[in-house]
Amino acid sequence: MSALTLDKPPTPAAAPTRRTDRTGPLRGVLKRLLTALFVLFCTATVAFFLVRLSGDPVTILLPPDATAEQERVLRHSLGLDQSLFAQYLDYLRGLLHLDFGDSLVYGQPVSEILADRLPATIELAAAALAVTLVVAIPAGIVAAMRRGRGTDKTVMTGVLLGQSTPPFWVGILLILVFAVWLRALPASGYGTLANLVLPAVTLAVYSVAVVARLLRSSLIDVLSSDHIRSARAKGFGPLQVVLRHGLRNASLPVVTVVGLEVGNLLGGAILTERVFSWPGVGQLTVEAISNRDFPLVQATVLFFAATFVVVNLLVDLSYSFLDPRVRTSR
Repeated sequence: MSALTLDKPPTPAAAPTRRTDRTGPLRGVLKRLLTALFVLFCTATVAFFLVRLSGDPVTILLPPDATAEQERVLRHSLGLDQSLFAQYLDYLRGLLHLDFGDSLVYGQPVSEILADRLPATIELAAAALAVTLVVAIPAGIVAAMRRGRGTDKTVMTGVLLGQSTPPFWVGILLILVFAVWLRALPASGYGTLANLVLPAVTLAVYSVAVVARLLRSSLIDVLSSDHIRSARAKGFGPLQVVLRHGLRNASLPVVTVVGLEVGNLLGGAILTERVFSWPGVGQLTVEAISNRDFPLVQATVLFFAATFVVVNLLVDLSYSFLDPRVRTSR
């Protein structure tokens, strides 16, 4: 009788261990930082060469009857008698030490002038951003919840007007109504809350329209998803469904636009500050361009570019906290 041989079941192969690359997020952050630095370098280079196409600042700084010797001496003292490439290298060396040079008109370091004007611009942009969020978020939520009804049509009409109306025209209209006719608010000035109202509203009109329209569209898409229908089936009210389940899922594109609008508020402050005589960086930029103040123009342009780059970088990094799917895909 032959022996019955029992085969042992094969040992299952060990499942391959999935190694987590812990350096992935850090590498992504470093890549974005290098990209931001490259963008700022390109912006500084373009600003340096473009501003010199506006003309010779010596002709503005000296009186019309100045002699050729006076022009030569002033041009030498300002370093404008050097070659363009030598001036560019000096400019880059200064940027490495955060030295933006001295203003040709004011005779002070550009960094000190910017430090004096920056608080006014930040105050105006922060107030405009607050107005944007306070008005746009409720408007977008109401329009999405009342889609196709009179409330929705009213909000979308306001959005259309806000996106198609030039900000400087809005500012002039607000001055005409509230400062000239009603005499309720000052037309210009700085230092009080009353001085801040009209410029902040003027600057926020376009941003309110953009954020409200995008939030409405995002919420409409989210409210038609399965988990929203499940929340409604559990007995949650319409507002509770939107605030607890819909708003966070619809916030990712809205955060992107709000981040971009922060840069737009700072950059768009140029015209608004001009209309309301607001003593910020925007007003300073217009004055520097008119006076051909090369170092000051270069510094203000770099400031606005750095604002856009930093805000976009922060928005990009915030995606992983708002949406776990973005975190796992990186």
